[in-house]
Amino acid sequence: ISPGLEDFIDSHQTGNEYASRSGVEPRTAASVSLKLVTFPRVRKRNTKSVRKGKSLDGFPHEESPNNVPAMATTQIWVLFVLLSVSLAEEVKLNHKPATKPVRLFTEEELQRYDGSEEGQPIYMAIKGVVFDVSKGKEFYGKGASYNALVGKDSTRAVAKMSLNPADLTSDTTGLTEEQLQSLDSVFEGTYKAKYPIVGYTAARLLNADGSPNRDFKPEDQPHFQTRDEF
Repeated sequence: ISPGLEDFIDSHQTGNEYASRSGVEPRTAASVSLKLVTFPRVRKRNTKSVRKGKSLDGFPHEESPNNVPAMATTQIWVLFVLLSVSLAEEVKLNHKPATKPVRLFTEEELQRYDGSEEGQPIYMAIKGVVFDVSKGKEFYGKGASYNALVGKDSTRAVAKMSLNPADLTSDTTGLTEEQLQSLDSVFEGTYKAKYPIVGYTAARLLNADGSPNRDFKPEDQPHFQTRDEF
């Protein structure tokens, strides 16, 4: 027997005492008492404060107006979560990642990537920008037609369409306007479009006195992923 039923029994007289007072037979009184114990009293609810509704499973139930604040709180919480997610996405879109460090190639280091060593990438610089031309190995690899251009900055040679050893340099002094335009066209339309940038030479990153070039901006190449070595 639950504690509530024990209290109920203790607060009432036995069946016989009930019979002597009410004038009913003891058997009947005991039966009434048993029924009272077996079916505990249920407090009558105030029907004015109750309204009909349906639960999430579709079955009807009684719903108290006291649930209204709870439902409102839930709706506010859901709205808060949605707004938080939306704000996070907006911040993510507006966030600009920190600029990655840029790899600086010295002349000596660039010479290591001239295609002479099997399994080593092939690098070539134009206008101080170092490109990985390994996928054009048939043109730039060892013994290939344009192998003379790799492992160094060949800006002048590209502008003049020359393989003359004297033109295998970054110096653009004395180039004609037409040659400079041809250089820009090949730089943008061929090398930046086909080959990933892996770094820059000192001529692009440093001033003549060796100080950092504050005006330096990495080349935009969105169709290639930035390499870790940057």
